[in-house]
Formats: sequence, C-alpha cells, structure tokens
Amino acid sequence: MTSFLRSKSLLTVSGALLFLMALASCGNQKTADSSSEQSTLNVVTTFLPITLFTEAVAGECATVTALIPPNLGPHDFQATPTDIAALSNAQILVKNGLGMEYFLDKLTDSAENKSLQVIDTSRGVAVIKSDDEENENGADGSDQNQGEVNPHIWLDPLRAVQQVENIRDGLVKADPGCADGYTKRAAAYALQLKELNTAIASQLKPFRGKTFIAFHDFAPYFAERYDLKADFVVDVPEMNPTPADLQRVATKVQQSQLKALLSEPQEGDRSFNALAEDLGVNVVTFDPLETGSEEASKKPDTYFTVMKSNVASLIKSFGG
Repeated sequence: MTSFLRSKSLLTVSGALLFLMALASCGNQKTADSSSEQSTLNVVTTFLPITLFTEAVAGECATVTALIPPNLGPHDFQATPTDIAALSNAQILVKNGLGMEYFLDKLTDSAENKSLQVIDTSRGVAVIKSDDEENENGADGSDQNQGEVNPHIWLDPLRAVQQVENIRDGLVKADPGCADGYTKRAAAYALQLKELNTAIASQLKPFRGKTFIAFHDFAPYFAERYDLKADFVVDVPEMNPTPADLQRVATKVQQSQLKALLSEPQEGDRSFNALAEDLGVNVVTFDPLETGSEEASKKPDTYFTVMKSNVASLIKSFGG
C-alpha cells in the first residue's frame, strides 16, 4: 500500500500552498508511487477468492490488500483499528456480496471514507436461495440477503467469470487510465475460467445426478453447474452438528453409496472422523477457497490449482 508524501524540511508559505494544490488536483483517490512517480489505485479486498480475482485484473495498475488475512475466513474475522484505517485510506473496496461479508456495513461506517467506491462482485449473478430455490433476479448489491441466499458463487467457474467482469468494470470506472490493462487481464483470466469449466464438466460427466456430502453448505453453485446434488451436515462451519444432522447424512451416504465425505482444510478430518468410521467411508478434502496461505493469496492461479484438486477429491468420493 502506498503512503502519502511527507515533507522532510520546512516549506515556505508559497511552497506549502503549491504542495496542497498539487495534492488536491490528484484527488484523494490517488497516491504517489515513489519509484515511478505514477499513481496507482489503492484497492482493499475482503477474502481469498475476491483477492485472487482482483489481483488477476489489477496487475501493476493497483495495489491490492486483503482486509481479512488469508488464513482466516469471513466467519472467523474480527475487525481491528488497523482494518478501519485500511478502509479509511482505500479508494476501492471489492467484496463478494450476498451477505458473505456481513460485518462490512458497520466497518465502512466506522472508516468514514465518503469517497470509497464499493465493487460488489455478485451484481447480476444468478443466485440460489439457502433453501435451494433459485432467485432469477440476481444480486441487488446489498448484504441484507444474509441467511436467505447462498453466497458461495465463486465455486462455479462461470459465475466467477461474472465476478471478474464486475471487478473489471469497477476498476475501469475508477481508473480509466488503466482501462486497457484491466480489460485485457480480465479477458485472459475469464478465458482460463471458461477452459477450467469445460475441463471439469468433462471429468464429472460420468457422475451426473450423483450426490456428494460436505461439512457445510458451500457447494450448491458447483453442484448445479455440473448436474450434481450437494448435501451438507451444517449450514455454516461454526455450527455443531446435531444427532438429527448426523442421522440425515448417514442415510444419504447409504442411499448414494458414497465412498468418502468431503471435509475442508480448516476443519481437517475431525468433523467427519467418527461418522466416516461408523459408515465405513473415507474423508477427503474439498477446499471452498475461503482460506489459504499468504503466498497462495498473491497468485491468481491458486484458484485453478485448488479447483482441480477439488474435482479429484470429488471423483474419489464417488468411487472413481
């Protein structure tokens, strides 16, 4: 993140006025790049997939900083004064939307940054209600849908294309001088996402109509895209499963003849160990990309690496 220039010596009155006029002419949406004297956009993202998509589009035209550390998901995030300061100094905030970042409204209010522009990557994306009924109208840009709409749209590569395009449009609007770069990088990344979708569809074609079971409800968009059925133990990861939840899952496993249950990296095997042992099935990892390492968060290709690994795990759960 770039910082404002600080004077290291006394300025004359006229010099100070010139400095303030120059600063004002740049607007509060640009900060000086000390190495190239060329301003870059100061962008804050919320969590891992949004960071990956934004990094892919931004290139050298923007400095991208994640609000939530990559080793934490939105469910575990607790804001600090440093986070408020980051939003106070940012020009752009990029979010998933659909209530995933339920804490953002209070946080942005505290930041008191009236010039902050928010890019809601869910805008225009067809969504699935938490009761699995589709909402044909897509997102309206607000976070009031929390608990009504499943927010995990990034796990469908084609919906991810729409998210990338929303990021592109927001960055172009805020920084038209870099429009060509944003457009080209977004197009290249979107092409990779479309190619990934084609590859996954081919790999999962033999398993159409089959059911897989994850720990929490992160997979309806992925399942819908590839004509699968997704079930889960709990709605959100911080919930503890009840005996009724476990019985429901046990019945589904027996009916579908699954060979494995899908756990998440942050959960490890502990969520399913006892149940899997009782049912005589294995536990494999499906990463919903809510968390990751610091290094992985800087590499937009992380999305493709993780999704390919997820497909391999899913095929294993089907006995393939």
